[in-house]
Amino acid sequence: MNLDIFKDTKTKAVLVSVNEDMTEQESDSSLDELERLLETAGAEAIVRVIQNRTSPDKRTYVGSGKAKEIAEFIKSHEEEIGLVVFDNVLTPSQINNLEEELDTRVIDRTMLILDIFALHATTGEGKLQVEIACLRYTAPRLQGKGLQLSRLGGGIGTRGPGESKLESDRRHLKRRILALSKELEDIDRIRAVKRSSREKSAVKSAAIIGYTNAGKSTLLNHLTDAGILAEDKLFATLDPTTRKLTLPSGNEILLTDTVGFIDRLPTHLIKAFKSTLDELKYADMIICLTDASEQDSERIKKRAVTSKLIEELGAKDKPIINVYNKIDRVVDEEFIPKDAIPISSLDGTGVDKLLEKLDEVVANGKRVLKLFFSHSQQSKTSEVYRLARVIDTEYTDDGIIIIAECDTRAIGAFAEYTVK
Repeated sequence: MNLDIFKDTKTKAVLVSVNEDMTEQESDSSLDELERLLETAGAEAIVRVIQNRTSPDKRTYVGSGKAKEIAEFIKSHEEEIGLVVFDNVLTPSQINNLEEELDTRVIDRTMLILDIFALHATTGEGKLQVEIACLRYTAPRLQGKGLQLSRLGGGIGTRGPGESKLESDRRHLKRRILALSKELEDIDRIRAVKRSSREKSAVKSAAIIGYTNAGKSTLLNHLTDAGILAEDKLFATLDPTTRKLTLPSGNEILLTDTVGFIDRLPTHLIKAFKSTLDELKYADMIICLTDASEQDSERIKKRAVTSKLIEELGAKDKPIINVYNKIDRVVDEEFIPKDAIPISSLDGTGVDKLLEKLDEVVANGKRVLKLFFSHSQQSKTSEVYRLARVIDTEYTDDGIIIIAECDTRAIGAFAEYTVK
């Protein structure tokens, strides 16, 4: 498939929003985000069409009158318009009907997000996850005629699994999804083994999470010199990256950058990226990043989306460090919560406070114990080095005395060897 078809000329697009229960401010905010998604995909929005309806039209979502109005605008516009993007979720028949009436490609919000994920997936695992999500979303849409099934030219809304797969029969698609899922399960098992090994090493882990473009990759790069891609774009990073970080106390933790959250994140992506998102579920602590430079209403909305996803992923009971990033920009510090740590992951301002907080969380629940092992129990001492941080070791005539900093698990494991 030709992914460079719009390399030299940006696709011109019309954004459409049908408001059923959103306020005008919420609608504008959602369209702002949709426009940023479109820019990330490599296109340009030239006009917004907003319609207020109590319920969507079954045939075209916007109704025949509004569809005709959009079609006339497309025909009369001096620049060629190659795309119409809805900030709603359309049915296969609605997309088909709209493409026939507008005589141009029509996609919805979910298809645009899937397209961006397909564009940014770089590792084998990431590409597998995206292809599964695309196929699961596209399979029910393989019906009807018109532009929907003739997208061999590529472009926004068509990337991912490839046209040959999209135009195959449903049985072939089902077999393809099953085969890809099996490959992904094999990768999941390897990831689970690595995760188990990390847990046994007693090294704590922290997941950096937050809304897309909050600066997660930039923070990981600043703290660990990870060297991963960090761009001012939505979903610039899809594949999780884990690096070791030494804290001021000397304690070491594993820091993981995760895929960004977004409002109405497609269910297909959540399912496909389950193993990646599990990094959040299994982390010992969470660094929740918020863009401090945004308007207060935007921050509140995005914090709510992030909190909801943290709960859905089963991580709400973990220690959460709230961090407000990008204070190197124009920021109204009045709206930064008192319990949050203001930082700039770009120039390092406030990062020392974050490191202190990480040290504090790591140390919480740990105790320094004096452990005694007789000579016959000497083989057990290797477990101490694996599960705890050894401070001092003394060899006596009767056995070995070890002073070690132990977490909750190590305290229980060495209870019978603990002495005063």
